Amino acid sequence: MQGTVFNIMHYALHDGPGIRTVVFLKGCPLSCLWCHNPEGQALGPELMLLTDRCTGCGDCVRVCPHGAATLVDGVPGITEACTACGQCTTTCAQGGRTLAGTRMSVPDVLGELLHDRVFMEESGGGVTISGGEPLLQAAFLRELVDACDSEHLPVAVETCGVGDGNDLLWLAQKGVLFLYDVKLVDEARHRQWTGHGNAGILANLRTLAQAHAHVVVRLPVIPGANDDDANVWQLVGLMRDLGLRRVDLLPYHRIGTEKYVRLRRQYSLPELQPPSTEQLERLQAMFEAAGLEVVTGG
Repeated sequence: MQGTVFNIMHYALHDGPGIRTVVFLKGCPLSCLWCHNPEGQALGPELMLLTDRCTGCGDCVRVCPHGAATLVDGVPGITEACTACGQCTTTCAQGGRTLAGTRMSVPDVLGELLHDRVFMEESGGGVTISGGEPLLQAAFLRELVDACDSEHLPVAVETCGVGDGNDLLWLAQKGVLFLYDVKLVDEARHRQWTGHGNAGILANLRTLAQAHAHVVVRLPVIPGANDDDANVWQLVGLMRDLGLRRVDLLPYHRIGTEKYVRLRRQYSLPELQPPSTEQLERLQAMFEAAGLEVVTGG
């Protein structure tokens, strides 16, 4: 069993309790306009260009087996013939070409995780499997969770909720902590900002709540998209209806915008800025007034 992993982040502090190691699986059914991990959207590996590191040596052009690597006036590029084989990335000593997405086996990933066991145990942390959307690689996800369970590593799964409800119930039976994104409650607005409806997302959330799974709702705070009173009160009503008690507010940041340049894509919201401290405090007060536990930052 192999999966496509685009990052393993060590010593993470905002993806569940304690110190955690986060495994990012590629592939996501949503196309959120603010996405800060665009390299996680496609299922397969993708080539990323870090043009500021290029020295113009031309080694990438010489080794590319498909003739897809280009270098024009000192500016590196690729053509549609690129298969993301990674040959150019192993040749570039400056790291000007990198591959987003690596095929890994479950033992490979588990080996990385076990290096951090002592930090997890001392801090009450564990492993978080994120993405992309982990449910798109459900078979690999299940096997990885089983492997973590065999080593007594607590697991959290960060999900947008698009997937097979049976996979979610299986994870719930394994005692997984769900970090469940609810970006917008209104169907039309959700489709407008993410390119996907949310009927299945809300149905899966209800399924987990009815199964008494351990669920933390997460709201990415995107100014102008979902930080209005209407969306907040709709989310409050949903959580009360389902008996869910905690919401994490995740402030939008601009860290991922450079990744779009590296992937040769256009970022849809170039003028968008992070929410102010006052705005986050206002949202927190609204949730707390409804009797919910609120954590800003996750």
